[in-house]
Amino acid sequence: MKPLLVLLVAFALLLGATHLGGGSANYLLAGNGAMAAMLLFTGLGHFAFTEGMSLMLPEWVPFRRGWVYLTGVLEIGAAAGLLWPVARPFAAWGLLLFFLVALPANIHAARTNLDYQRGQPTGPGLRYLWFRVPLQGLFMAWTWYFGLHLASLP
Repeated sequence: MKPLLVLLVAFALLLGATHLGGGSANYLLAGNGAMAAMLLFTGLGHFAFTEGMSLMLPEWVPFRRGWVYLTGVLEIGAAAGLLWPVARPFAAWGLLLFFLVALPANIHAARTNLDYQRGQPTGPGLRYLWFRVPLQGLFMAWTWYFGLHLASLP
């Protein structure tokens, strides 16, 4: 999955860059920077694949395109918040809630075999669900660890 790849590659690059630049690796910066890169990537996807992503929401949800735009803006805003130490705890708590609330849309997309990039069925289906649910948990754990736990240590 592309978001996971972006998260891990950005983490490795930032960890390496902080180690080379300052002598010791900065896990706080690398962890939050990597999540910010992933959120920027996925947030921009909300604008590139709006039509398909709106199909991820059940038909009974009103203003589906508006929700897709709003969540894209929220992801990009959260990315910025993670990089700003004063805003980091608010961004992290908001992201934890966001990941939890977004999970039903991911489950709906998996159950309907939706390929959100093409906006039609024949997507990854239940394989996606088995990968996406634990991945959502990883994103939540990552956000908690780097955005709240590690950031609160002296």
